[in-house]
Amino acid sequence: MNDVPLPYRVTQVRDETADTVSLALTPAGPTSLAPFAPGQFAMVYAFGVGEIPVSVSRIDRRELVHTVRSVGAVSAALCALRPGAHVGLRGPFGTGWELDRATGQDMLVVAGGIGLAPLRPLVFDALAAPRAYGRMNLLIGARTPHDVLYSQQVHAWTAAHGPLHCGVTVDRPAPGRLGHVGVVTTLLNGARFEPRNTTAFICGPEVMIRATARDLLQRGLPAHRIRVSLERNMRCATGHCGHCQLGGVLMCRDGPVIGWDRAESLLSVREL
Repeated sequence: MNDVPLPYRVTQVRDETADTVSLALTPAGPTSLAPFAPGQFAMVYAFGVGEIPVSVSRIDRRELVHTVRSVGAVSAALCALRPGAHVGLRGPFGTGWELDRATGQDMLVVAGGIGLAPLRPLVFDALAAPRAYGRMNLLIGARTPHDVLYSQQVHAWTAAHGPLHCGVTVDRPAPGRLGHVGVVTTLLNGARFEPRNTTAFICGPEVMIRATARDLLQRGLPAHRIRVSLERNMRCATGHCGHCQLGGVLMCRDGPVIGWDRAESLLSVREL
């Protein structure tokens, strides 16, 4: 892990939605960051503007992919980059999904909006060794069909008859397009899993995380087998400013991925 950003070159820019892009990054010099695990994040620096925490959305040898939504000055600057531009990277930071927790069990991956980005490396790793797990499910929720990330990949997953069951739902359908409409928890009835032998991985808006976790608890899934990412609380990754602190947990040090048996109480404390 580096305190000083290392230079990385933008090798490819892919428009995912109207306000979201994926940046493929490779080291601009002989030195690269230590290997990332799915669920971890980097501090991505837009030169002359600032840096923000962004979870890795694909890991491929020396290349990292970060999916960024334009919601502020730094993210807008990153989304405007073109191939050949440079960024600074620090990391890896935080805890990962720890896919080995699901070995021999059914898997349930639930993503809301851009929450699919940090979950995508987990799905790739699971698909690379499908015999290590039971039934695999990926449930995706988005505002509209145009807001579904990685649309071509998701379409391939939903159309395939392989080991992964993939379902997609939207809040508002597009005119003339068929598909499931409703919150992502409505897809749980169609998923294939045995609650008491399942590990769940959830990332998305906080209200969606809460609703999904509570639904799974009611179905009999143990709280410690529900892994959630609270990455929206991440800030500087130094562990000193305290802006990412929930209760006694610093997201940059102890998170962003933690079990629901801890996360539920942390989120409740913040509401007091």
